[in-house]
Amino acid sequence: TALSLALGVATSRDLNQENYHVLPILGDASLTCGLTLEALNNLPQTLKRFIIVLNDNAMSISKNVGSITNILSRFFHPSCSDGVKNPNNTASFFEHYGLNYLGPIDGHNLKKLIATLELAKQSSTPCIIHALTIKGQGMLSAIENPTTYHGARPFEPLTGKFLPNPSTKPTFPQIFGKHLLQMADEHPNLIVLTPAMPAGSCLTALIEKYPKRCLDVGIAEGHCVTFAGGLSYDRTKKVIVSIYATFLQRAFDNLFQDVCLQNLPVIFALDRAGLAGGDGSTHNGIYDIAFLNAMPNMILAQPRNGHKLKELLESALTYNLPVAIRYPNLSTETPSLPLLPCPIGKGEILHKGCHLAILALGHKCETALQVKDLLEKEEIYPTIVDPIFIKPLDTELLYQLFLTHPFIVTLEEHSLEGGFGQLINSFAMTHGLTNNILNLGIPGIYVEHGTHAELTKELKLDAVNVANTIIDHFSLKLLTPQLS
Repeated sequence: TALSLALGVATSRDLNQENYHVLPILGDASLTCGLTLEALNNLPQTLKRFIIVLNDNAMSISKNVGSITNILSRFFHPSCSDGVKNPNNTASFFEHYGLNYLGPIDGHNLKKLIATLELAKQSSTPCIIHALTIKGQGMLSAIENPTTYHGARPFEPLTGKFLPNPSTKPTFPQIFGKHLLQMADEHPNLIVLTPAMPAGSCLTALIEKYPKRCLDVGIAEGHCVTFAGGLSYDRTKKVIVSIYATFLQRAFDNLFQDVCLQNLPVIFALDRAGLAGGDGSTHNGIYDIAFLNAMPNMILAQPRNGHKLKELLESALTYNLPVAIRYPNLSTETPSLPLLPCPIGKGEILHKGCHLAILALGHKCETALQVKDLLEKEEIYPTIVDPIFIKPLDTELLYQLFLTHPFIVTLEEHSLEGGFGQLINSFAMTHGLTNNILNLGIPGIYVEHGTHAELTKELKLDAVNVANTIIDHFSLKLLTPQLS
């Protein structure tokens, strides 16, 4: 977004007849993004006091892919030389956009960098400084493992070694990557696409084994989704798009026109659905239900654990419809059970109680079962339901629950606006049901950085807060003798 934002700032500056410099700083991987290329195309050659700093370390999170990378490619490490493979080719690429090209320079050489910035200030046209850097510079372990240290978890600062992971359970993405490799072995026509997230989505092993069937298209979400539509158009391929829930927002139009409108059987594996923790408000996958539910022909589901994720992946291959399976980056249980088909739009009752029903989405089923234990100490006995499918809803199961439980709770790690709870409210209104409903989820705020546990507690979506909210909202302490 940097170049488009900076162009807007510079245009406003000129309209105000001001004269400060504007310096957008780009990573080289952003050059594969359509938005950056659109901004380059829109850049006036007469624009002054506009200096682009291109921080080129040949990586996004994983190693860069595509033709742009070849244009920027170089023979020498920046710590050894400022030489590049084809500097004239690199310069001409940017000069075609009317930019004054300066570089390449060693981005770790402060004197050289400052001198180049001073030179750029004198340019009468927009210019670009091409600075070569090393990802992880200053820490040997980060240089040797740039992908691992891109979003580093807590580590010992002297040695660079990561602190022990408190959980020994596998995460949803790890289960996804491992099972997808098995599926690829079994289905020679399975193709997987990802927009620059092979490591985070746990696809590294799949890419290594099947490089022609697991494709990283770079930071290009819109292209990725439309590419998937083209791949699946003749229905001879089983196509899975592995993409973070928050990044799918960048491909809304592609999803609508090039997959759902064509009713193509593309499966979207929506990683990081829910709170993103340390990645902050830009990465929280808490809005996707709202726009995915609005898509005609779309099937939308969320597994409560690793086993259910496997079942949904296998079942989605048979639906012959657009499917989105959303899951968080959290550790989870993987019970050793046979993989059974998931009939479209069928939920499951995890625990039978009376009067109060908690409909918990995905991994919040674990929270709901903890809430059950807390409520039972107060002689309140809830029914716990895993809807599995957000679209279509299990209307038969819901109708029975509403007829037998006067109190209904929905629990989700998604925005309350446009989320699962609102779908249940709509169901009740449509069927003339007057049950007392409580929606628990994320309010209309931007959720900031923090650990998942910290944010869950802050949002009062942990078991203790949920149990107390339920008791207070329905005044269930007064009803305890009746419920018991």
